[in-house]
Amino acid sequence: MKRKNRLRDMEISGPVIEVENLVKRFGQFIANDHLTFSVNKGEIFGFLGANGAGKTTAIRILCGLSAPTSGKARVAGYDVYSQPEKIKKNIGYMSQKFSLYNDLTVWENFRFYGGIYGLSARMIRERTEELLGRLGLLSEKNSILNDIPLGWKQKLAFSVAIIHRPSIVFLDEPTGGVDPVTRRQFWEMIYETAEQGITVFVTTHYMDEAEYCQRVSIMVDGSIVALDTPAMLKDKYKASSMEEVFLKIARKGRGTRGEGRGGRGA
Repeated sequence: MKRKNRLRDMEISGPVIEVENLVKRFGQFIANDHLTFSVNKGEIFGFLGANGAGKTTAIRILCGLSAPTSGKARVAGYDVYSQPEKIKKNIGYMSQKFSLYNDLTVWENFRFYGGIYGLSARMIRERTEELLGRLGLLSEKNSILNDIPLGWKQKLAFSVAIIHRPSIVFLDEPTGGVDPVTRRQFWEMIYETAEQGITVFVTTHYMDEAEYCQRVSIMVDGSIVALDTPAMLKDKYKASSMEEVFLKIARKGRGTRGEGRGGRGA
């Protein structure tokens, strides 16, 4: 099935992330400037912006690792101010820097992270076998991770991030440094995950990958300046690709501040 058809056919429901007028200051510097948006259950949501735009700061808040200066935010039904530990238990996270342990076996990595997420030994075993089976890597269960190619490592890191079946998985540039074939395979994993009802919140520097998202937000200088489907953004900016959209927005710079406010559910 073509990606566009799969996006159209995916079943999504109410919001699992709700952000309203979120501000994060560091002294006089405003890293996040009144962000307002929502993300639905089962949605693939692209969170784009150049380095320094404020993406990482916002993600840290949504993951329960940092509190906003002001504004409101709820993730998986929990408040970022008062319930950060509950948020952490209900999300998965994969960083752009490889996060598994190279000196452990594949199985030991799954067992370690499954234990952190509070899964029983039986659940860890069952879900590890299920996830490795999907990847065709059951035979590598006892292999040292350092002996496995980077592309497979990234897929394993993604599988570990969803071993506890979270409401939301945050992927921070998950395909950085891998070859084009592996990138396509990784996105197939993302689609399969979203089809299971897990929301995928993804950042990427590959603009062609933005086309694979159901909606995309673009940040500039701490503000969301655009938020819509890839098709609507290309139409609005009279662009043939998301890369062209991104370049046009980047050139406008601060002049676009605030266009994306009120983007909740857009």
